[in-house]
Amino acid sequence: FEVLTRKRFAILQALTRLRQICCHPNLVDKTSNKNHDSAKLSATLELIEELHAGGHKVLLFSQFVSMLKLVREALDEDKIRYEYLDGSTIDRSECVDNFQNDPTIPVFLISLKAGGSGLNLTAADTVIHFDPWWNPAVEDQASDRAHRIGQKKVVTIYRLVAAGTIEEKILQLKQKKKELVASVLSEDSG
Repeated sequence: FEVLTRKRFAILQALTRLRQICCHPNLVDKTSNKNHDSAKLSATLELIEELHAGGHKVLLFSQFVSMLKLVREALDEDKIRYEYLDGSTIDRSECVDNFQNDPTIPVFLISLKAGGSGLNLTAADTVIHFDPWWNPAVEDQASDRAHRIGQKKVVTIYRLVAAGTIEEKILQLKQKKKELVASVLSEDSG
């Protein structure tokens, strides 16, 4: 039993590393050379700049706090203001109030676990899921932070996926889960 548990843990650890490498090589490569490029981060920054120029406010979710820190560094370099929320954030309500009420703060970086429930972020009209999560309901719940009573705008949701990687497999798995749930909960079924 113990051997099986260790093997499962090793598989889960390998899958997590594969997911991290899709986000940014620095999440896996812990060497002193931190000059890796990430196409996904570059595309995200380009999208954020375009949305900011268009007057949009963005919620960006990631499961990996270490990835959010890389995004923070890049936004600091580009001089784009943001709010930040993860499990270590002390005053959640202050972050939410700042984002909701300050038109000069276009981005809210949120860890998926810390921001998946209990937040009302109707100032945002765009949601970016930086990395896919296995459970579609968790992502949907995070997206719902912008879909709240009081939302007056159409909300656009982006899911960033590295082609030909485990992230595509996760999307396929999530689609199968959605289809299974739909077939079980369908009114047509007995």
